[in-house]
Amino acid sequence: MSDDTTITTDTSTTHSAGFTATVPGVARIGANRELKRAVEAYWAGRIDAAALTRVATGIRRDNWSRLIDAGFDSVPVNTFSYYDQVLDTAVMLGALPPRVAAIDDPLDRYFAAARGTAGGPGPDIAPLEMTKWFDTNYHYLVPEIGPDTEFTLDPGAVLDEIAQAQAQGVPARPVVIGPITFLALAKAVDGGPAPLTRIDDLLPLYTDLLGRLAQTGVDWVQIDEPTLVTDQADGLTDLAERVYGVLSAVRTRPRILVQTYFGDTGDRLAALARTEVEGVGVDLVTGSPDTVRTADLTGKLVVAGVVDGRNVWRTDLDAALAALESLRAHAGALAVSTSCSTLHVPYTVRGEFELDPVLHGWLAFAEEKFGEVAALARALAHGRDDQACRFEAARAALASRAADPRVHVAAVRERLAGLTPADWTRSPAPDRREAQDAALGLPVLPTTTIGSYPQTVEIRKARLALRNGTIDSAAYRSRMEQEIAAVIALQEQVGLDVLVHGEPERNDMVQYFAEQLDGFFATAAGWVQSYGSRCVRPPILFGDVRRSSPMTVGWITYAQSLTEKPVKGMLTGPVTILAWSFVRDDQPLAETARQVALAIRDETTDLERAGVPIIQVDEPALRELLPLRTADRAAYLDWAVTAFRIATGGVGDATAIHTHLCYSEFGEVIGAIAALDADVTSIEAARSHMEVLDDLDAAGFAAQVGPGVYDIHSPRVPAADEMAASLREALDAVRADRLWVNPDCGLKTRRTDEVTAALRNMVDAARRVREEIAADRATVPAT
Repeated sequence: MSDDTTITTDTSTTHSAGFTATVPGVARIGANRELKRAVEAYWAGRIDAAALTRVATGIRRDNWSRLIDAGFDSVPVNTFSYYDQVLDTAVMLGALPPRVAAIDDPLDRYFAAARGTAGGPGPDIAPLEMTKWFDTNYHYLVPEIGPDTEFTLDPGAVLDEIAQAQAQGVPARPVVIGPITFLALAKAVDGGPAPLTRIDDLLPLYTDLLGRLAQTGVDWVQIDEPTLVTDQADGLTDLAERVYGVLSAVRTRPRILVQTYFGDTGDRLAALARTEVEGVGVDLVTGSPDTVRTADLTGKLVVAGVVDGRNVWRTDLDAALAALESLRAHAGALAVSTSCSTLHVPYTVRGEFELDPVLHGWLAFAEEKFGEVAALARALAHGRDDQACRFEAARAALASRAADPRVHVAAVRERLAGLTPADWTRSPAPDRREAQDAALGLPVLPTTTIGSYPQTVEIRKARLALRNGTIDSAAYRSRMEQEIAAVIALQEQVGLDVLVHGEPERNDMVQYFAEQLDGFFATAAGWVQSYGSRCVRPPILFGDVRRSSPMTVGWITYAQSLTEKPVKGMLTGPVTILAWSFVRDDQPLAETARQVALAIRDETTDLERAGVPIIQVDEPALRELLPLRTADRAAYLDWAVTAFRIATGGVGDATAIHTHLCYSEFGEVIGAIAALDADVTSIEAARSHMEVLDDLDAAGFAAQVGPGVYDIHSPRVPAADEMAASLREALDAVRADRLWVNPDCGLKTRRTDEVTAALRNMVDAARRVREEIAADRATVPAT
């Protein structure tokens, strides 16, 4: 800590001075994805818990060293997780679901809640539901709170991390998810009330936790409350003041930093200011400095998130410093930070040797952002001249971006300007359904999959060989065609009605397209965590987007040549491409979405021209980008829907447009899902037990729908009986002639044996329910 900071556990003498440079949190996968490999090795039985612990200890040690080396005087700890920070909080609060209680080993119990179990000596265990962490592409596990949930404090993990950090000489600031956010993100089960009604049951645990943390000697505790930037629940302003009034009144405790991110806190910041908490963390990238200026924070530390923790562009240091200087008079003390945890960006730009040097100079990943935070803190304390070289480099990068001819392309902008509503309006849905039924001749409850099949070792080796130059493109194509032929044969053996080519040529459903579109570039090692051990490399969208040649037509037409059954063309939609990329920040997102939509439109029309009868344009991120404030949502949904319809509006009536959405609370976007005007919408429903269908039914959704009948994110292979039961549940809300049968999501992350067994059971379940429907119809007297 800085020299003027005294550690105290008696709030009667606590003051707001604290630290000057920090971040709310950091990535935990390891600079080379060490955690991914170790966790997956543990799951496979190749290493034991002690070996996994050693990897985790090393990752934490290395992360803390990076922050110390950057010059930070307060370091977040307890931001590490083996799988998910919300699941960790459920463990800390004794809120794991009862179905995992019989597992004696704590680590295996933890992973059972995350992934489920299958094939062991006991009964199969279903995992917790998974959904997106606010408006990011990170997935968290949804705690289940029932009427019998008894909260109990288990602070072992956080105390162990503090001990490790202190032994390393780290100025540790433990981080925990706050009680409001934890309950707001949970779901009620077994007839229990809304989880937020249990807030008073949690406050004694947090009070106890504060006392336990005080005993370790830490000066500050960070309590994360991102829910306070949302409209997720009524009365959040009053609740924030009440909860932190109680917690800040605890006499023996560390100083409390209430950390918010992903948006503007609005009047919740003033509510926190009225309590005795010593600090507040605010996102000033998506939020406004005016909120800080209008709240009375003159007695508190303000941790100002002026460096974007979610995107990869270098910071305008001049603008950031000006924002900081404007807050001096409105805060007791200022610390500089990123806007949120750097969990959402890659570790470092160093090592990206294949990047165009010009583009390279525009970027700042986590390590570079640490440097920006430290530079701003020093400039705030000692003047801009103290960091003159850094400021000049930032100005040069901004000027280079603005002048680069790839950023603004006249032909793209002229084409956009010529669009009219007629370009994204198709014939009425009933007319299209009649034409598609005649063309496809599918049975009731048609079976299909979402798109991808397992990415085998052989596929990865071929991709690596192509990249290393040990095989040429012709040999690579031959190997991928062998994989496609195997996937088509597998689907025909299983008995699926509509097939896919399996996507062996795709490293990722967004990156694959980004690598073929002008305006994007890909990184070599820009990995970020999506969920658990799943990591992705988001491409970087830096300039105007256009397609120069077909991207999928050859693969799909080859697959169709192998079978008489229809094969779906598989594309990723414009909103998802944006959501799962690092996107340019120099123009409105809506404009960028339309550029991407036009590129996808060119592909859909080429697929139709090649004779492909079904084209699936996936938009799993539709809900993900929904603004956290209600007032901003209508405008977003308008441009998101329009972008999808531009992408799909160029095909004829007989070509079926499918889309796929997954792992979201769909009730908030049901109207937009209908407005997409897709002919078939497949949707996550297995972990949530078909709950989404009630929302669809209540909204009068009339199109065809494929609710997922089993969860692909778990290694469980559900029995045919279980999937048939899910189909019967679905038929309570959806007529049989509108219902499709499919898994929740793509099968890329599963093993081939798991996929084969699960799909056989799925086809068997559909067959059984078809027979039941036929029998029911046969017993209905003719009228």
